[in-house]
Amino acid sequence: MTDASDVILDRLMALHPKVIDLSLDRMERLLAALGNPERDLPPVIHIAGTNGKGSTQAMIRAGLEAAGKRVHAYTSPHLARFHERIRLADTLISEPDLAALLDEVEAANGGEAITFFEVTTAAALLAFARTPADYTLLEVGLGGRLDATNVIESPALTIITPVSIDHQQFLGETLPEIAGEKAGILKRGVPCVVGPQQEAGLEVIEAKAERLGAPVLAYGQHWQVWEERARLIFQDETGLLDLPLPNLPGPHQISNAGAALAALRHLGFDEAACEAAVTKAEWPARMQRLRRGPLVEAAPEAELWLDGGHNPAAGEMIAQTLDRLPKRPTHLICGMLNTKDVTGYLRPLAAHAATLHAVSIPGEANTLPAEATAEAARAVGMQARPSSSVGVALAEIVAADPQARILICGSLYLAGRILRENG
Repeated sequence: MTDASDVILDRLMALHPKVIDLSLDRMERLLAALGNPERDLPPVIHIAGTNGKGSTQAMIRAGLEAAGKRVHAYTSPHLARFHERIRLADTLISEPDLAALLDEVEAANGGEAITFFEVTTAAALLAFARTPADYTLLEVGLGGRLDATNVIESPALTIITPVSIDHQQFLGETLPEIAGEKAGILKRGVPCVVGPQQEAGLEVIEAKAERLGAPVLAYGQHWQVWEERARLIFQDETGLLDLPLPNLPGPHQISNAGAALAALRHLGFDEAACEAAVTKAEWPARMQRLRRGPLVEAAPEAELWLDGGHNPAAGEMIAQTLDRLPKRPTHLICGMLNTKDVTGYLRPLAAHAATLHAVSIPGEANTLPAEATAEAARAVGMQARPSSSVGVALAEIVAADPQARILICGSLYLAGRILRENG
């Protein structure tokens, strides 16, 4: 059964020919027509970066909620259902509320050109302004400077997670150019927590912050985080925290946790909130272990994982995570978009995978054909072949190795489809 909101979203997608068109003009016009809800939000924490935005947001939310705070959260893309993007005071938005908001936004827009992301961001901001809460967590969709979320004049805090090369067609070809776009969320006088960065990116962020008088809380300068004896150690100017390792798997979650902890400490939260941030966060399709559902039943002896990372930095992070898992033959089922650096993503994974089964992402116009993904995998030294579907690939793998470790990876769109179909 199709939700009313899905019908409205489909209709709204026809209002602009481009899926992505970075500009703030349309967004500002629409928000003005809605009475400028972005000016009436609970204190905003605005998060940009190439990798780690969602995980960092999830950890901050876990910490705030453990401290008894009500938290709005906006994230993208969704995986199984659109409603995941909008969390109102700790609860995903209801279908009736979402449909009503989208109707209101559509009426206010008056048939003018508007992108899907602008419409949905406006709906989220409207919902956030009307629902009491203590904090609003806003995750940038793409870039920062011209992203539809970048309409908050005075956030309480901004965060820039690690910046790397991605979305070059929209953000620029070089790391400094991309870092400049991410730094577009910086606001005059508003502190910014900066996660680990390459030097060329950090220079751009710090220069922009200095021009705006925005205090920088940078990794390696104002806070440190590391793993020691299977514990997470965090240190800033107010002292040291000795915490459990993050429940989100992978060594890259150490630095994401560090940014979340730096944010919470800056906002005045105690060690209990910080511990909850690293132990209670939930973020699907980021090295998520699948433990139930039809796919697990089809491979009962296998170990199934799901990850939606899709750029070279994500490939490195997945490789590091696999390296830390107990040794077990690992097989990849991979589907990617044709807009991504497939070779750069696969290269770090080559040393960790016995085989790769390539799939096309069903229903996705920009999917890379399975044979092209397989060819890219072979080019970096992997034993690869195309498969007609994830189910077929899974069956082929377990027929040869029933106790395999299987990672379904390469795209959030593929991950979302898996989560929907696997229940």
